[in-house]
Amino acid sequence: MTKNLILGTAGHIDHGKTSLVKMLTGVDTDRLPEEKARGITIELGFANLLLPGDIQLGIVDVPGHERFVRAMVAGVGGMDMVMLVIAADEGVMPQTREHLDICRLLGVKQGIVVLTKCDLVAGDWLELVTEEVRDFVAGSFLERAPIVPVSSRQGTGAGELKEELRRMAARIDQKKSDGAFRLPVDRAFTVAGFGTVVTGTLLSGQIRVGDEVELFPSGICTKIRGVQAHGSTAETGSAGQRLALNLQGVDNNLAKRGDVVAPRGLYRSTRTVDVEIVSLKSASRPLKHRSTLRLHSATYEVSAQVILLGRESLEPGESSFAQLRLAHPVLLLNGDPFVLRSYSPSQTVGGGTILDPAPPRRRRRSLEALELLESMSLGDEMEMVERLVSATLLSGISFQDLLWRTGLSAKRLDAALSLPLSSGKVMQMVRDPRLFLSRESFQALCDLLLSRVEAYLALNPIKDGISREELKTRVPARSDGRYFTQCLQYLEAEKRVVADRDQVRLPGRKGEDVAGNADIQQKIEEMLISGGAEPPTVRELCELLLLPEKPVIEHLSLLARQGRAVKVKNDIFYAPAPLQVITEKTLEYLRAKGEITPSEFREITGLSRKFMIPLLEYFDSLKMTVRVGDKRIMRRR
Repeated sequence: MTKNLILGTAGHIDHGKTSLVKMLTGVDTDRLPEEKARGITIELGFANLLLPGDIQLGIVDVPGHERFVRAMVAGVGGMDMVMLVIAADEGVMPQTREHLDICRLLGVKQGIVVLTKCDLVAGDWLELVTEEVRDFVAGSFLERAPIVPVSSRQGTGAGELKEELRRMAARIDQKKSDGAFRLPVDRAFTVAGFGTVVTGTLLSGQIRVGDEVELFPSGICTKIRGVQAHGSTAETGSAGQRLALNLQGVDNNLAKRGDVVAPRGLYRSTRTVDVEIVSLKSASRPLKHRSTLRLHSATYEVSAQVILLGRESLEPGESSFAQLRLAHPVLLLNGDPFVLRSYSPSQTVGGGTILDPAPPRRRRRSLEALELLESMSLGDEMEMVERLVSATLLSGISFQDLLWRTGLSAKRLDAALSLPLSSGKVMQMVRDPRLFLSRESFQALCDLLLSRVEAYLALNPIKDGISREELKTRVPARSDGRYFTQCLQYLEAEKRVVADRDQVRLPGRKGEDVAGNADIQQKIEEMLISGGAEPPTVRELCELLLLPEKPVIEHLSLLARQGRAVKVKNDIFYAPAPLQVITEKTLEYLRAKGEITPSEFREITGLSRKFMIPLLEYFDSLKMTVRVGDKRIMRRR
């Protein structure tokens, strides 16, 4: 099985990187007319090298000029190994240093130092340059790397270099193909008869013809119409390969370097990321809180404000946790390396690793935030997942968002969740889609719901309980209504509430038994009885009892349910006995006459209009009478 790795170049301008690639592969990676005319590399160039042992190297040739560092950084993303190219006649130069810093910041771990133009120097000079280079790379990932002298013009050293590349490649693990695919775009162009094509290094997973994909950050959804791997047509592309993808139905002006091709609907773009940041030892000044720098990661560049957590500045060589607030959305995942460069002067000042691609705004000295980032930095997957779930408080977090924020594959995430779930520290609240809440947050939500029940009953002393539907509306907006059932079941199991059919109440509570209620109800009943045919209205009862309207109405409603009062209108209640007298007089008249007018009703009852009209309408509602014009006619039963 072929091992696919990416080999990059790095080094100062005019140190022979492109000539070296041509010597190894026969391919001139300078394809632009301007590059040919000026004799310098401006854009990324690409070539392939097949080595013994079925090792396929995709070579990325980067520009060396300081004006094209952006393109150089785009080429480093995805490199498995690098050739640091240093001309023997010039030695270490400014871009040699910056390119090595960038490779180190972007996580390149393996490489070879290649001394080019050896035909231009004498043997003793070559020895001096070799010593200089050995001192220069001391303390870096290239400290023990081979230093191979070559002459691209004469072709000498090619065999030794290929053998060193083969040995190194044999020791390097290929990128994993399990997990979701992600391809940062380094070129986008149109091919006649095919449409838009994008190229890049597949960082993870596998991509196939027909896959539905999303183009970030624009959110354009499309399908893969065709795949080329290392220049050959293929059905599938795997992690570690240089790929060209033909995108179906996407205009060329909608795809560009800096975009990312990923599975449709899996990720979201972000404008805020939590990071671990390191300031280069060679930085000319401290990195200050709220500095605005250029962030380079994968193949894009974006302006970023640096919010240092827990400190005001970062001295050269120091590291810290920080939050970066980006000028526009990009796709970043946990574990992605990045480089920070200043605007003026234009130079690399630091870099680091993405820890959380979707954090909330942090309080700068929050101990919880720093502990969460510490766990993410150390790579303890179980602790990281636990802390992420806990940090979402009452909102909880979905399996999909955990995938995005942790950068884990679904299999590794399930493994990281298994122990917290079995121990009860994390609870799965919803099955589809899977939603998780920490045990602590779950109990806090249950306590909050219970307090809502208690508060409601305190304001409604006559009621036995609160309806389920009304209580559900009191779940905090930042939480999820689907958690309600489990919370209610837990409170019932703890005997803290009783859920009867559609009502939730406190154990042993009955509204009429609440202290003081019986006295109030007796007073209301006595007032209605003493009022006789014209009892006090609700407003008058409120004034007599010195109570708000709501509890008075609730007491009246309870008396009505118990048969101790009768509701005639919203603001008029009668004691049963006086109302019965009025009803019998009215029925006696109707039996004799068959109908009754308002004036006749006033004559037989002596009531004022304030009570007369509501009572006539009340008799209509009982179907004792029916209104015809101004008259009420007795209904036949």
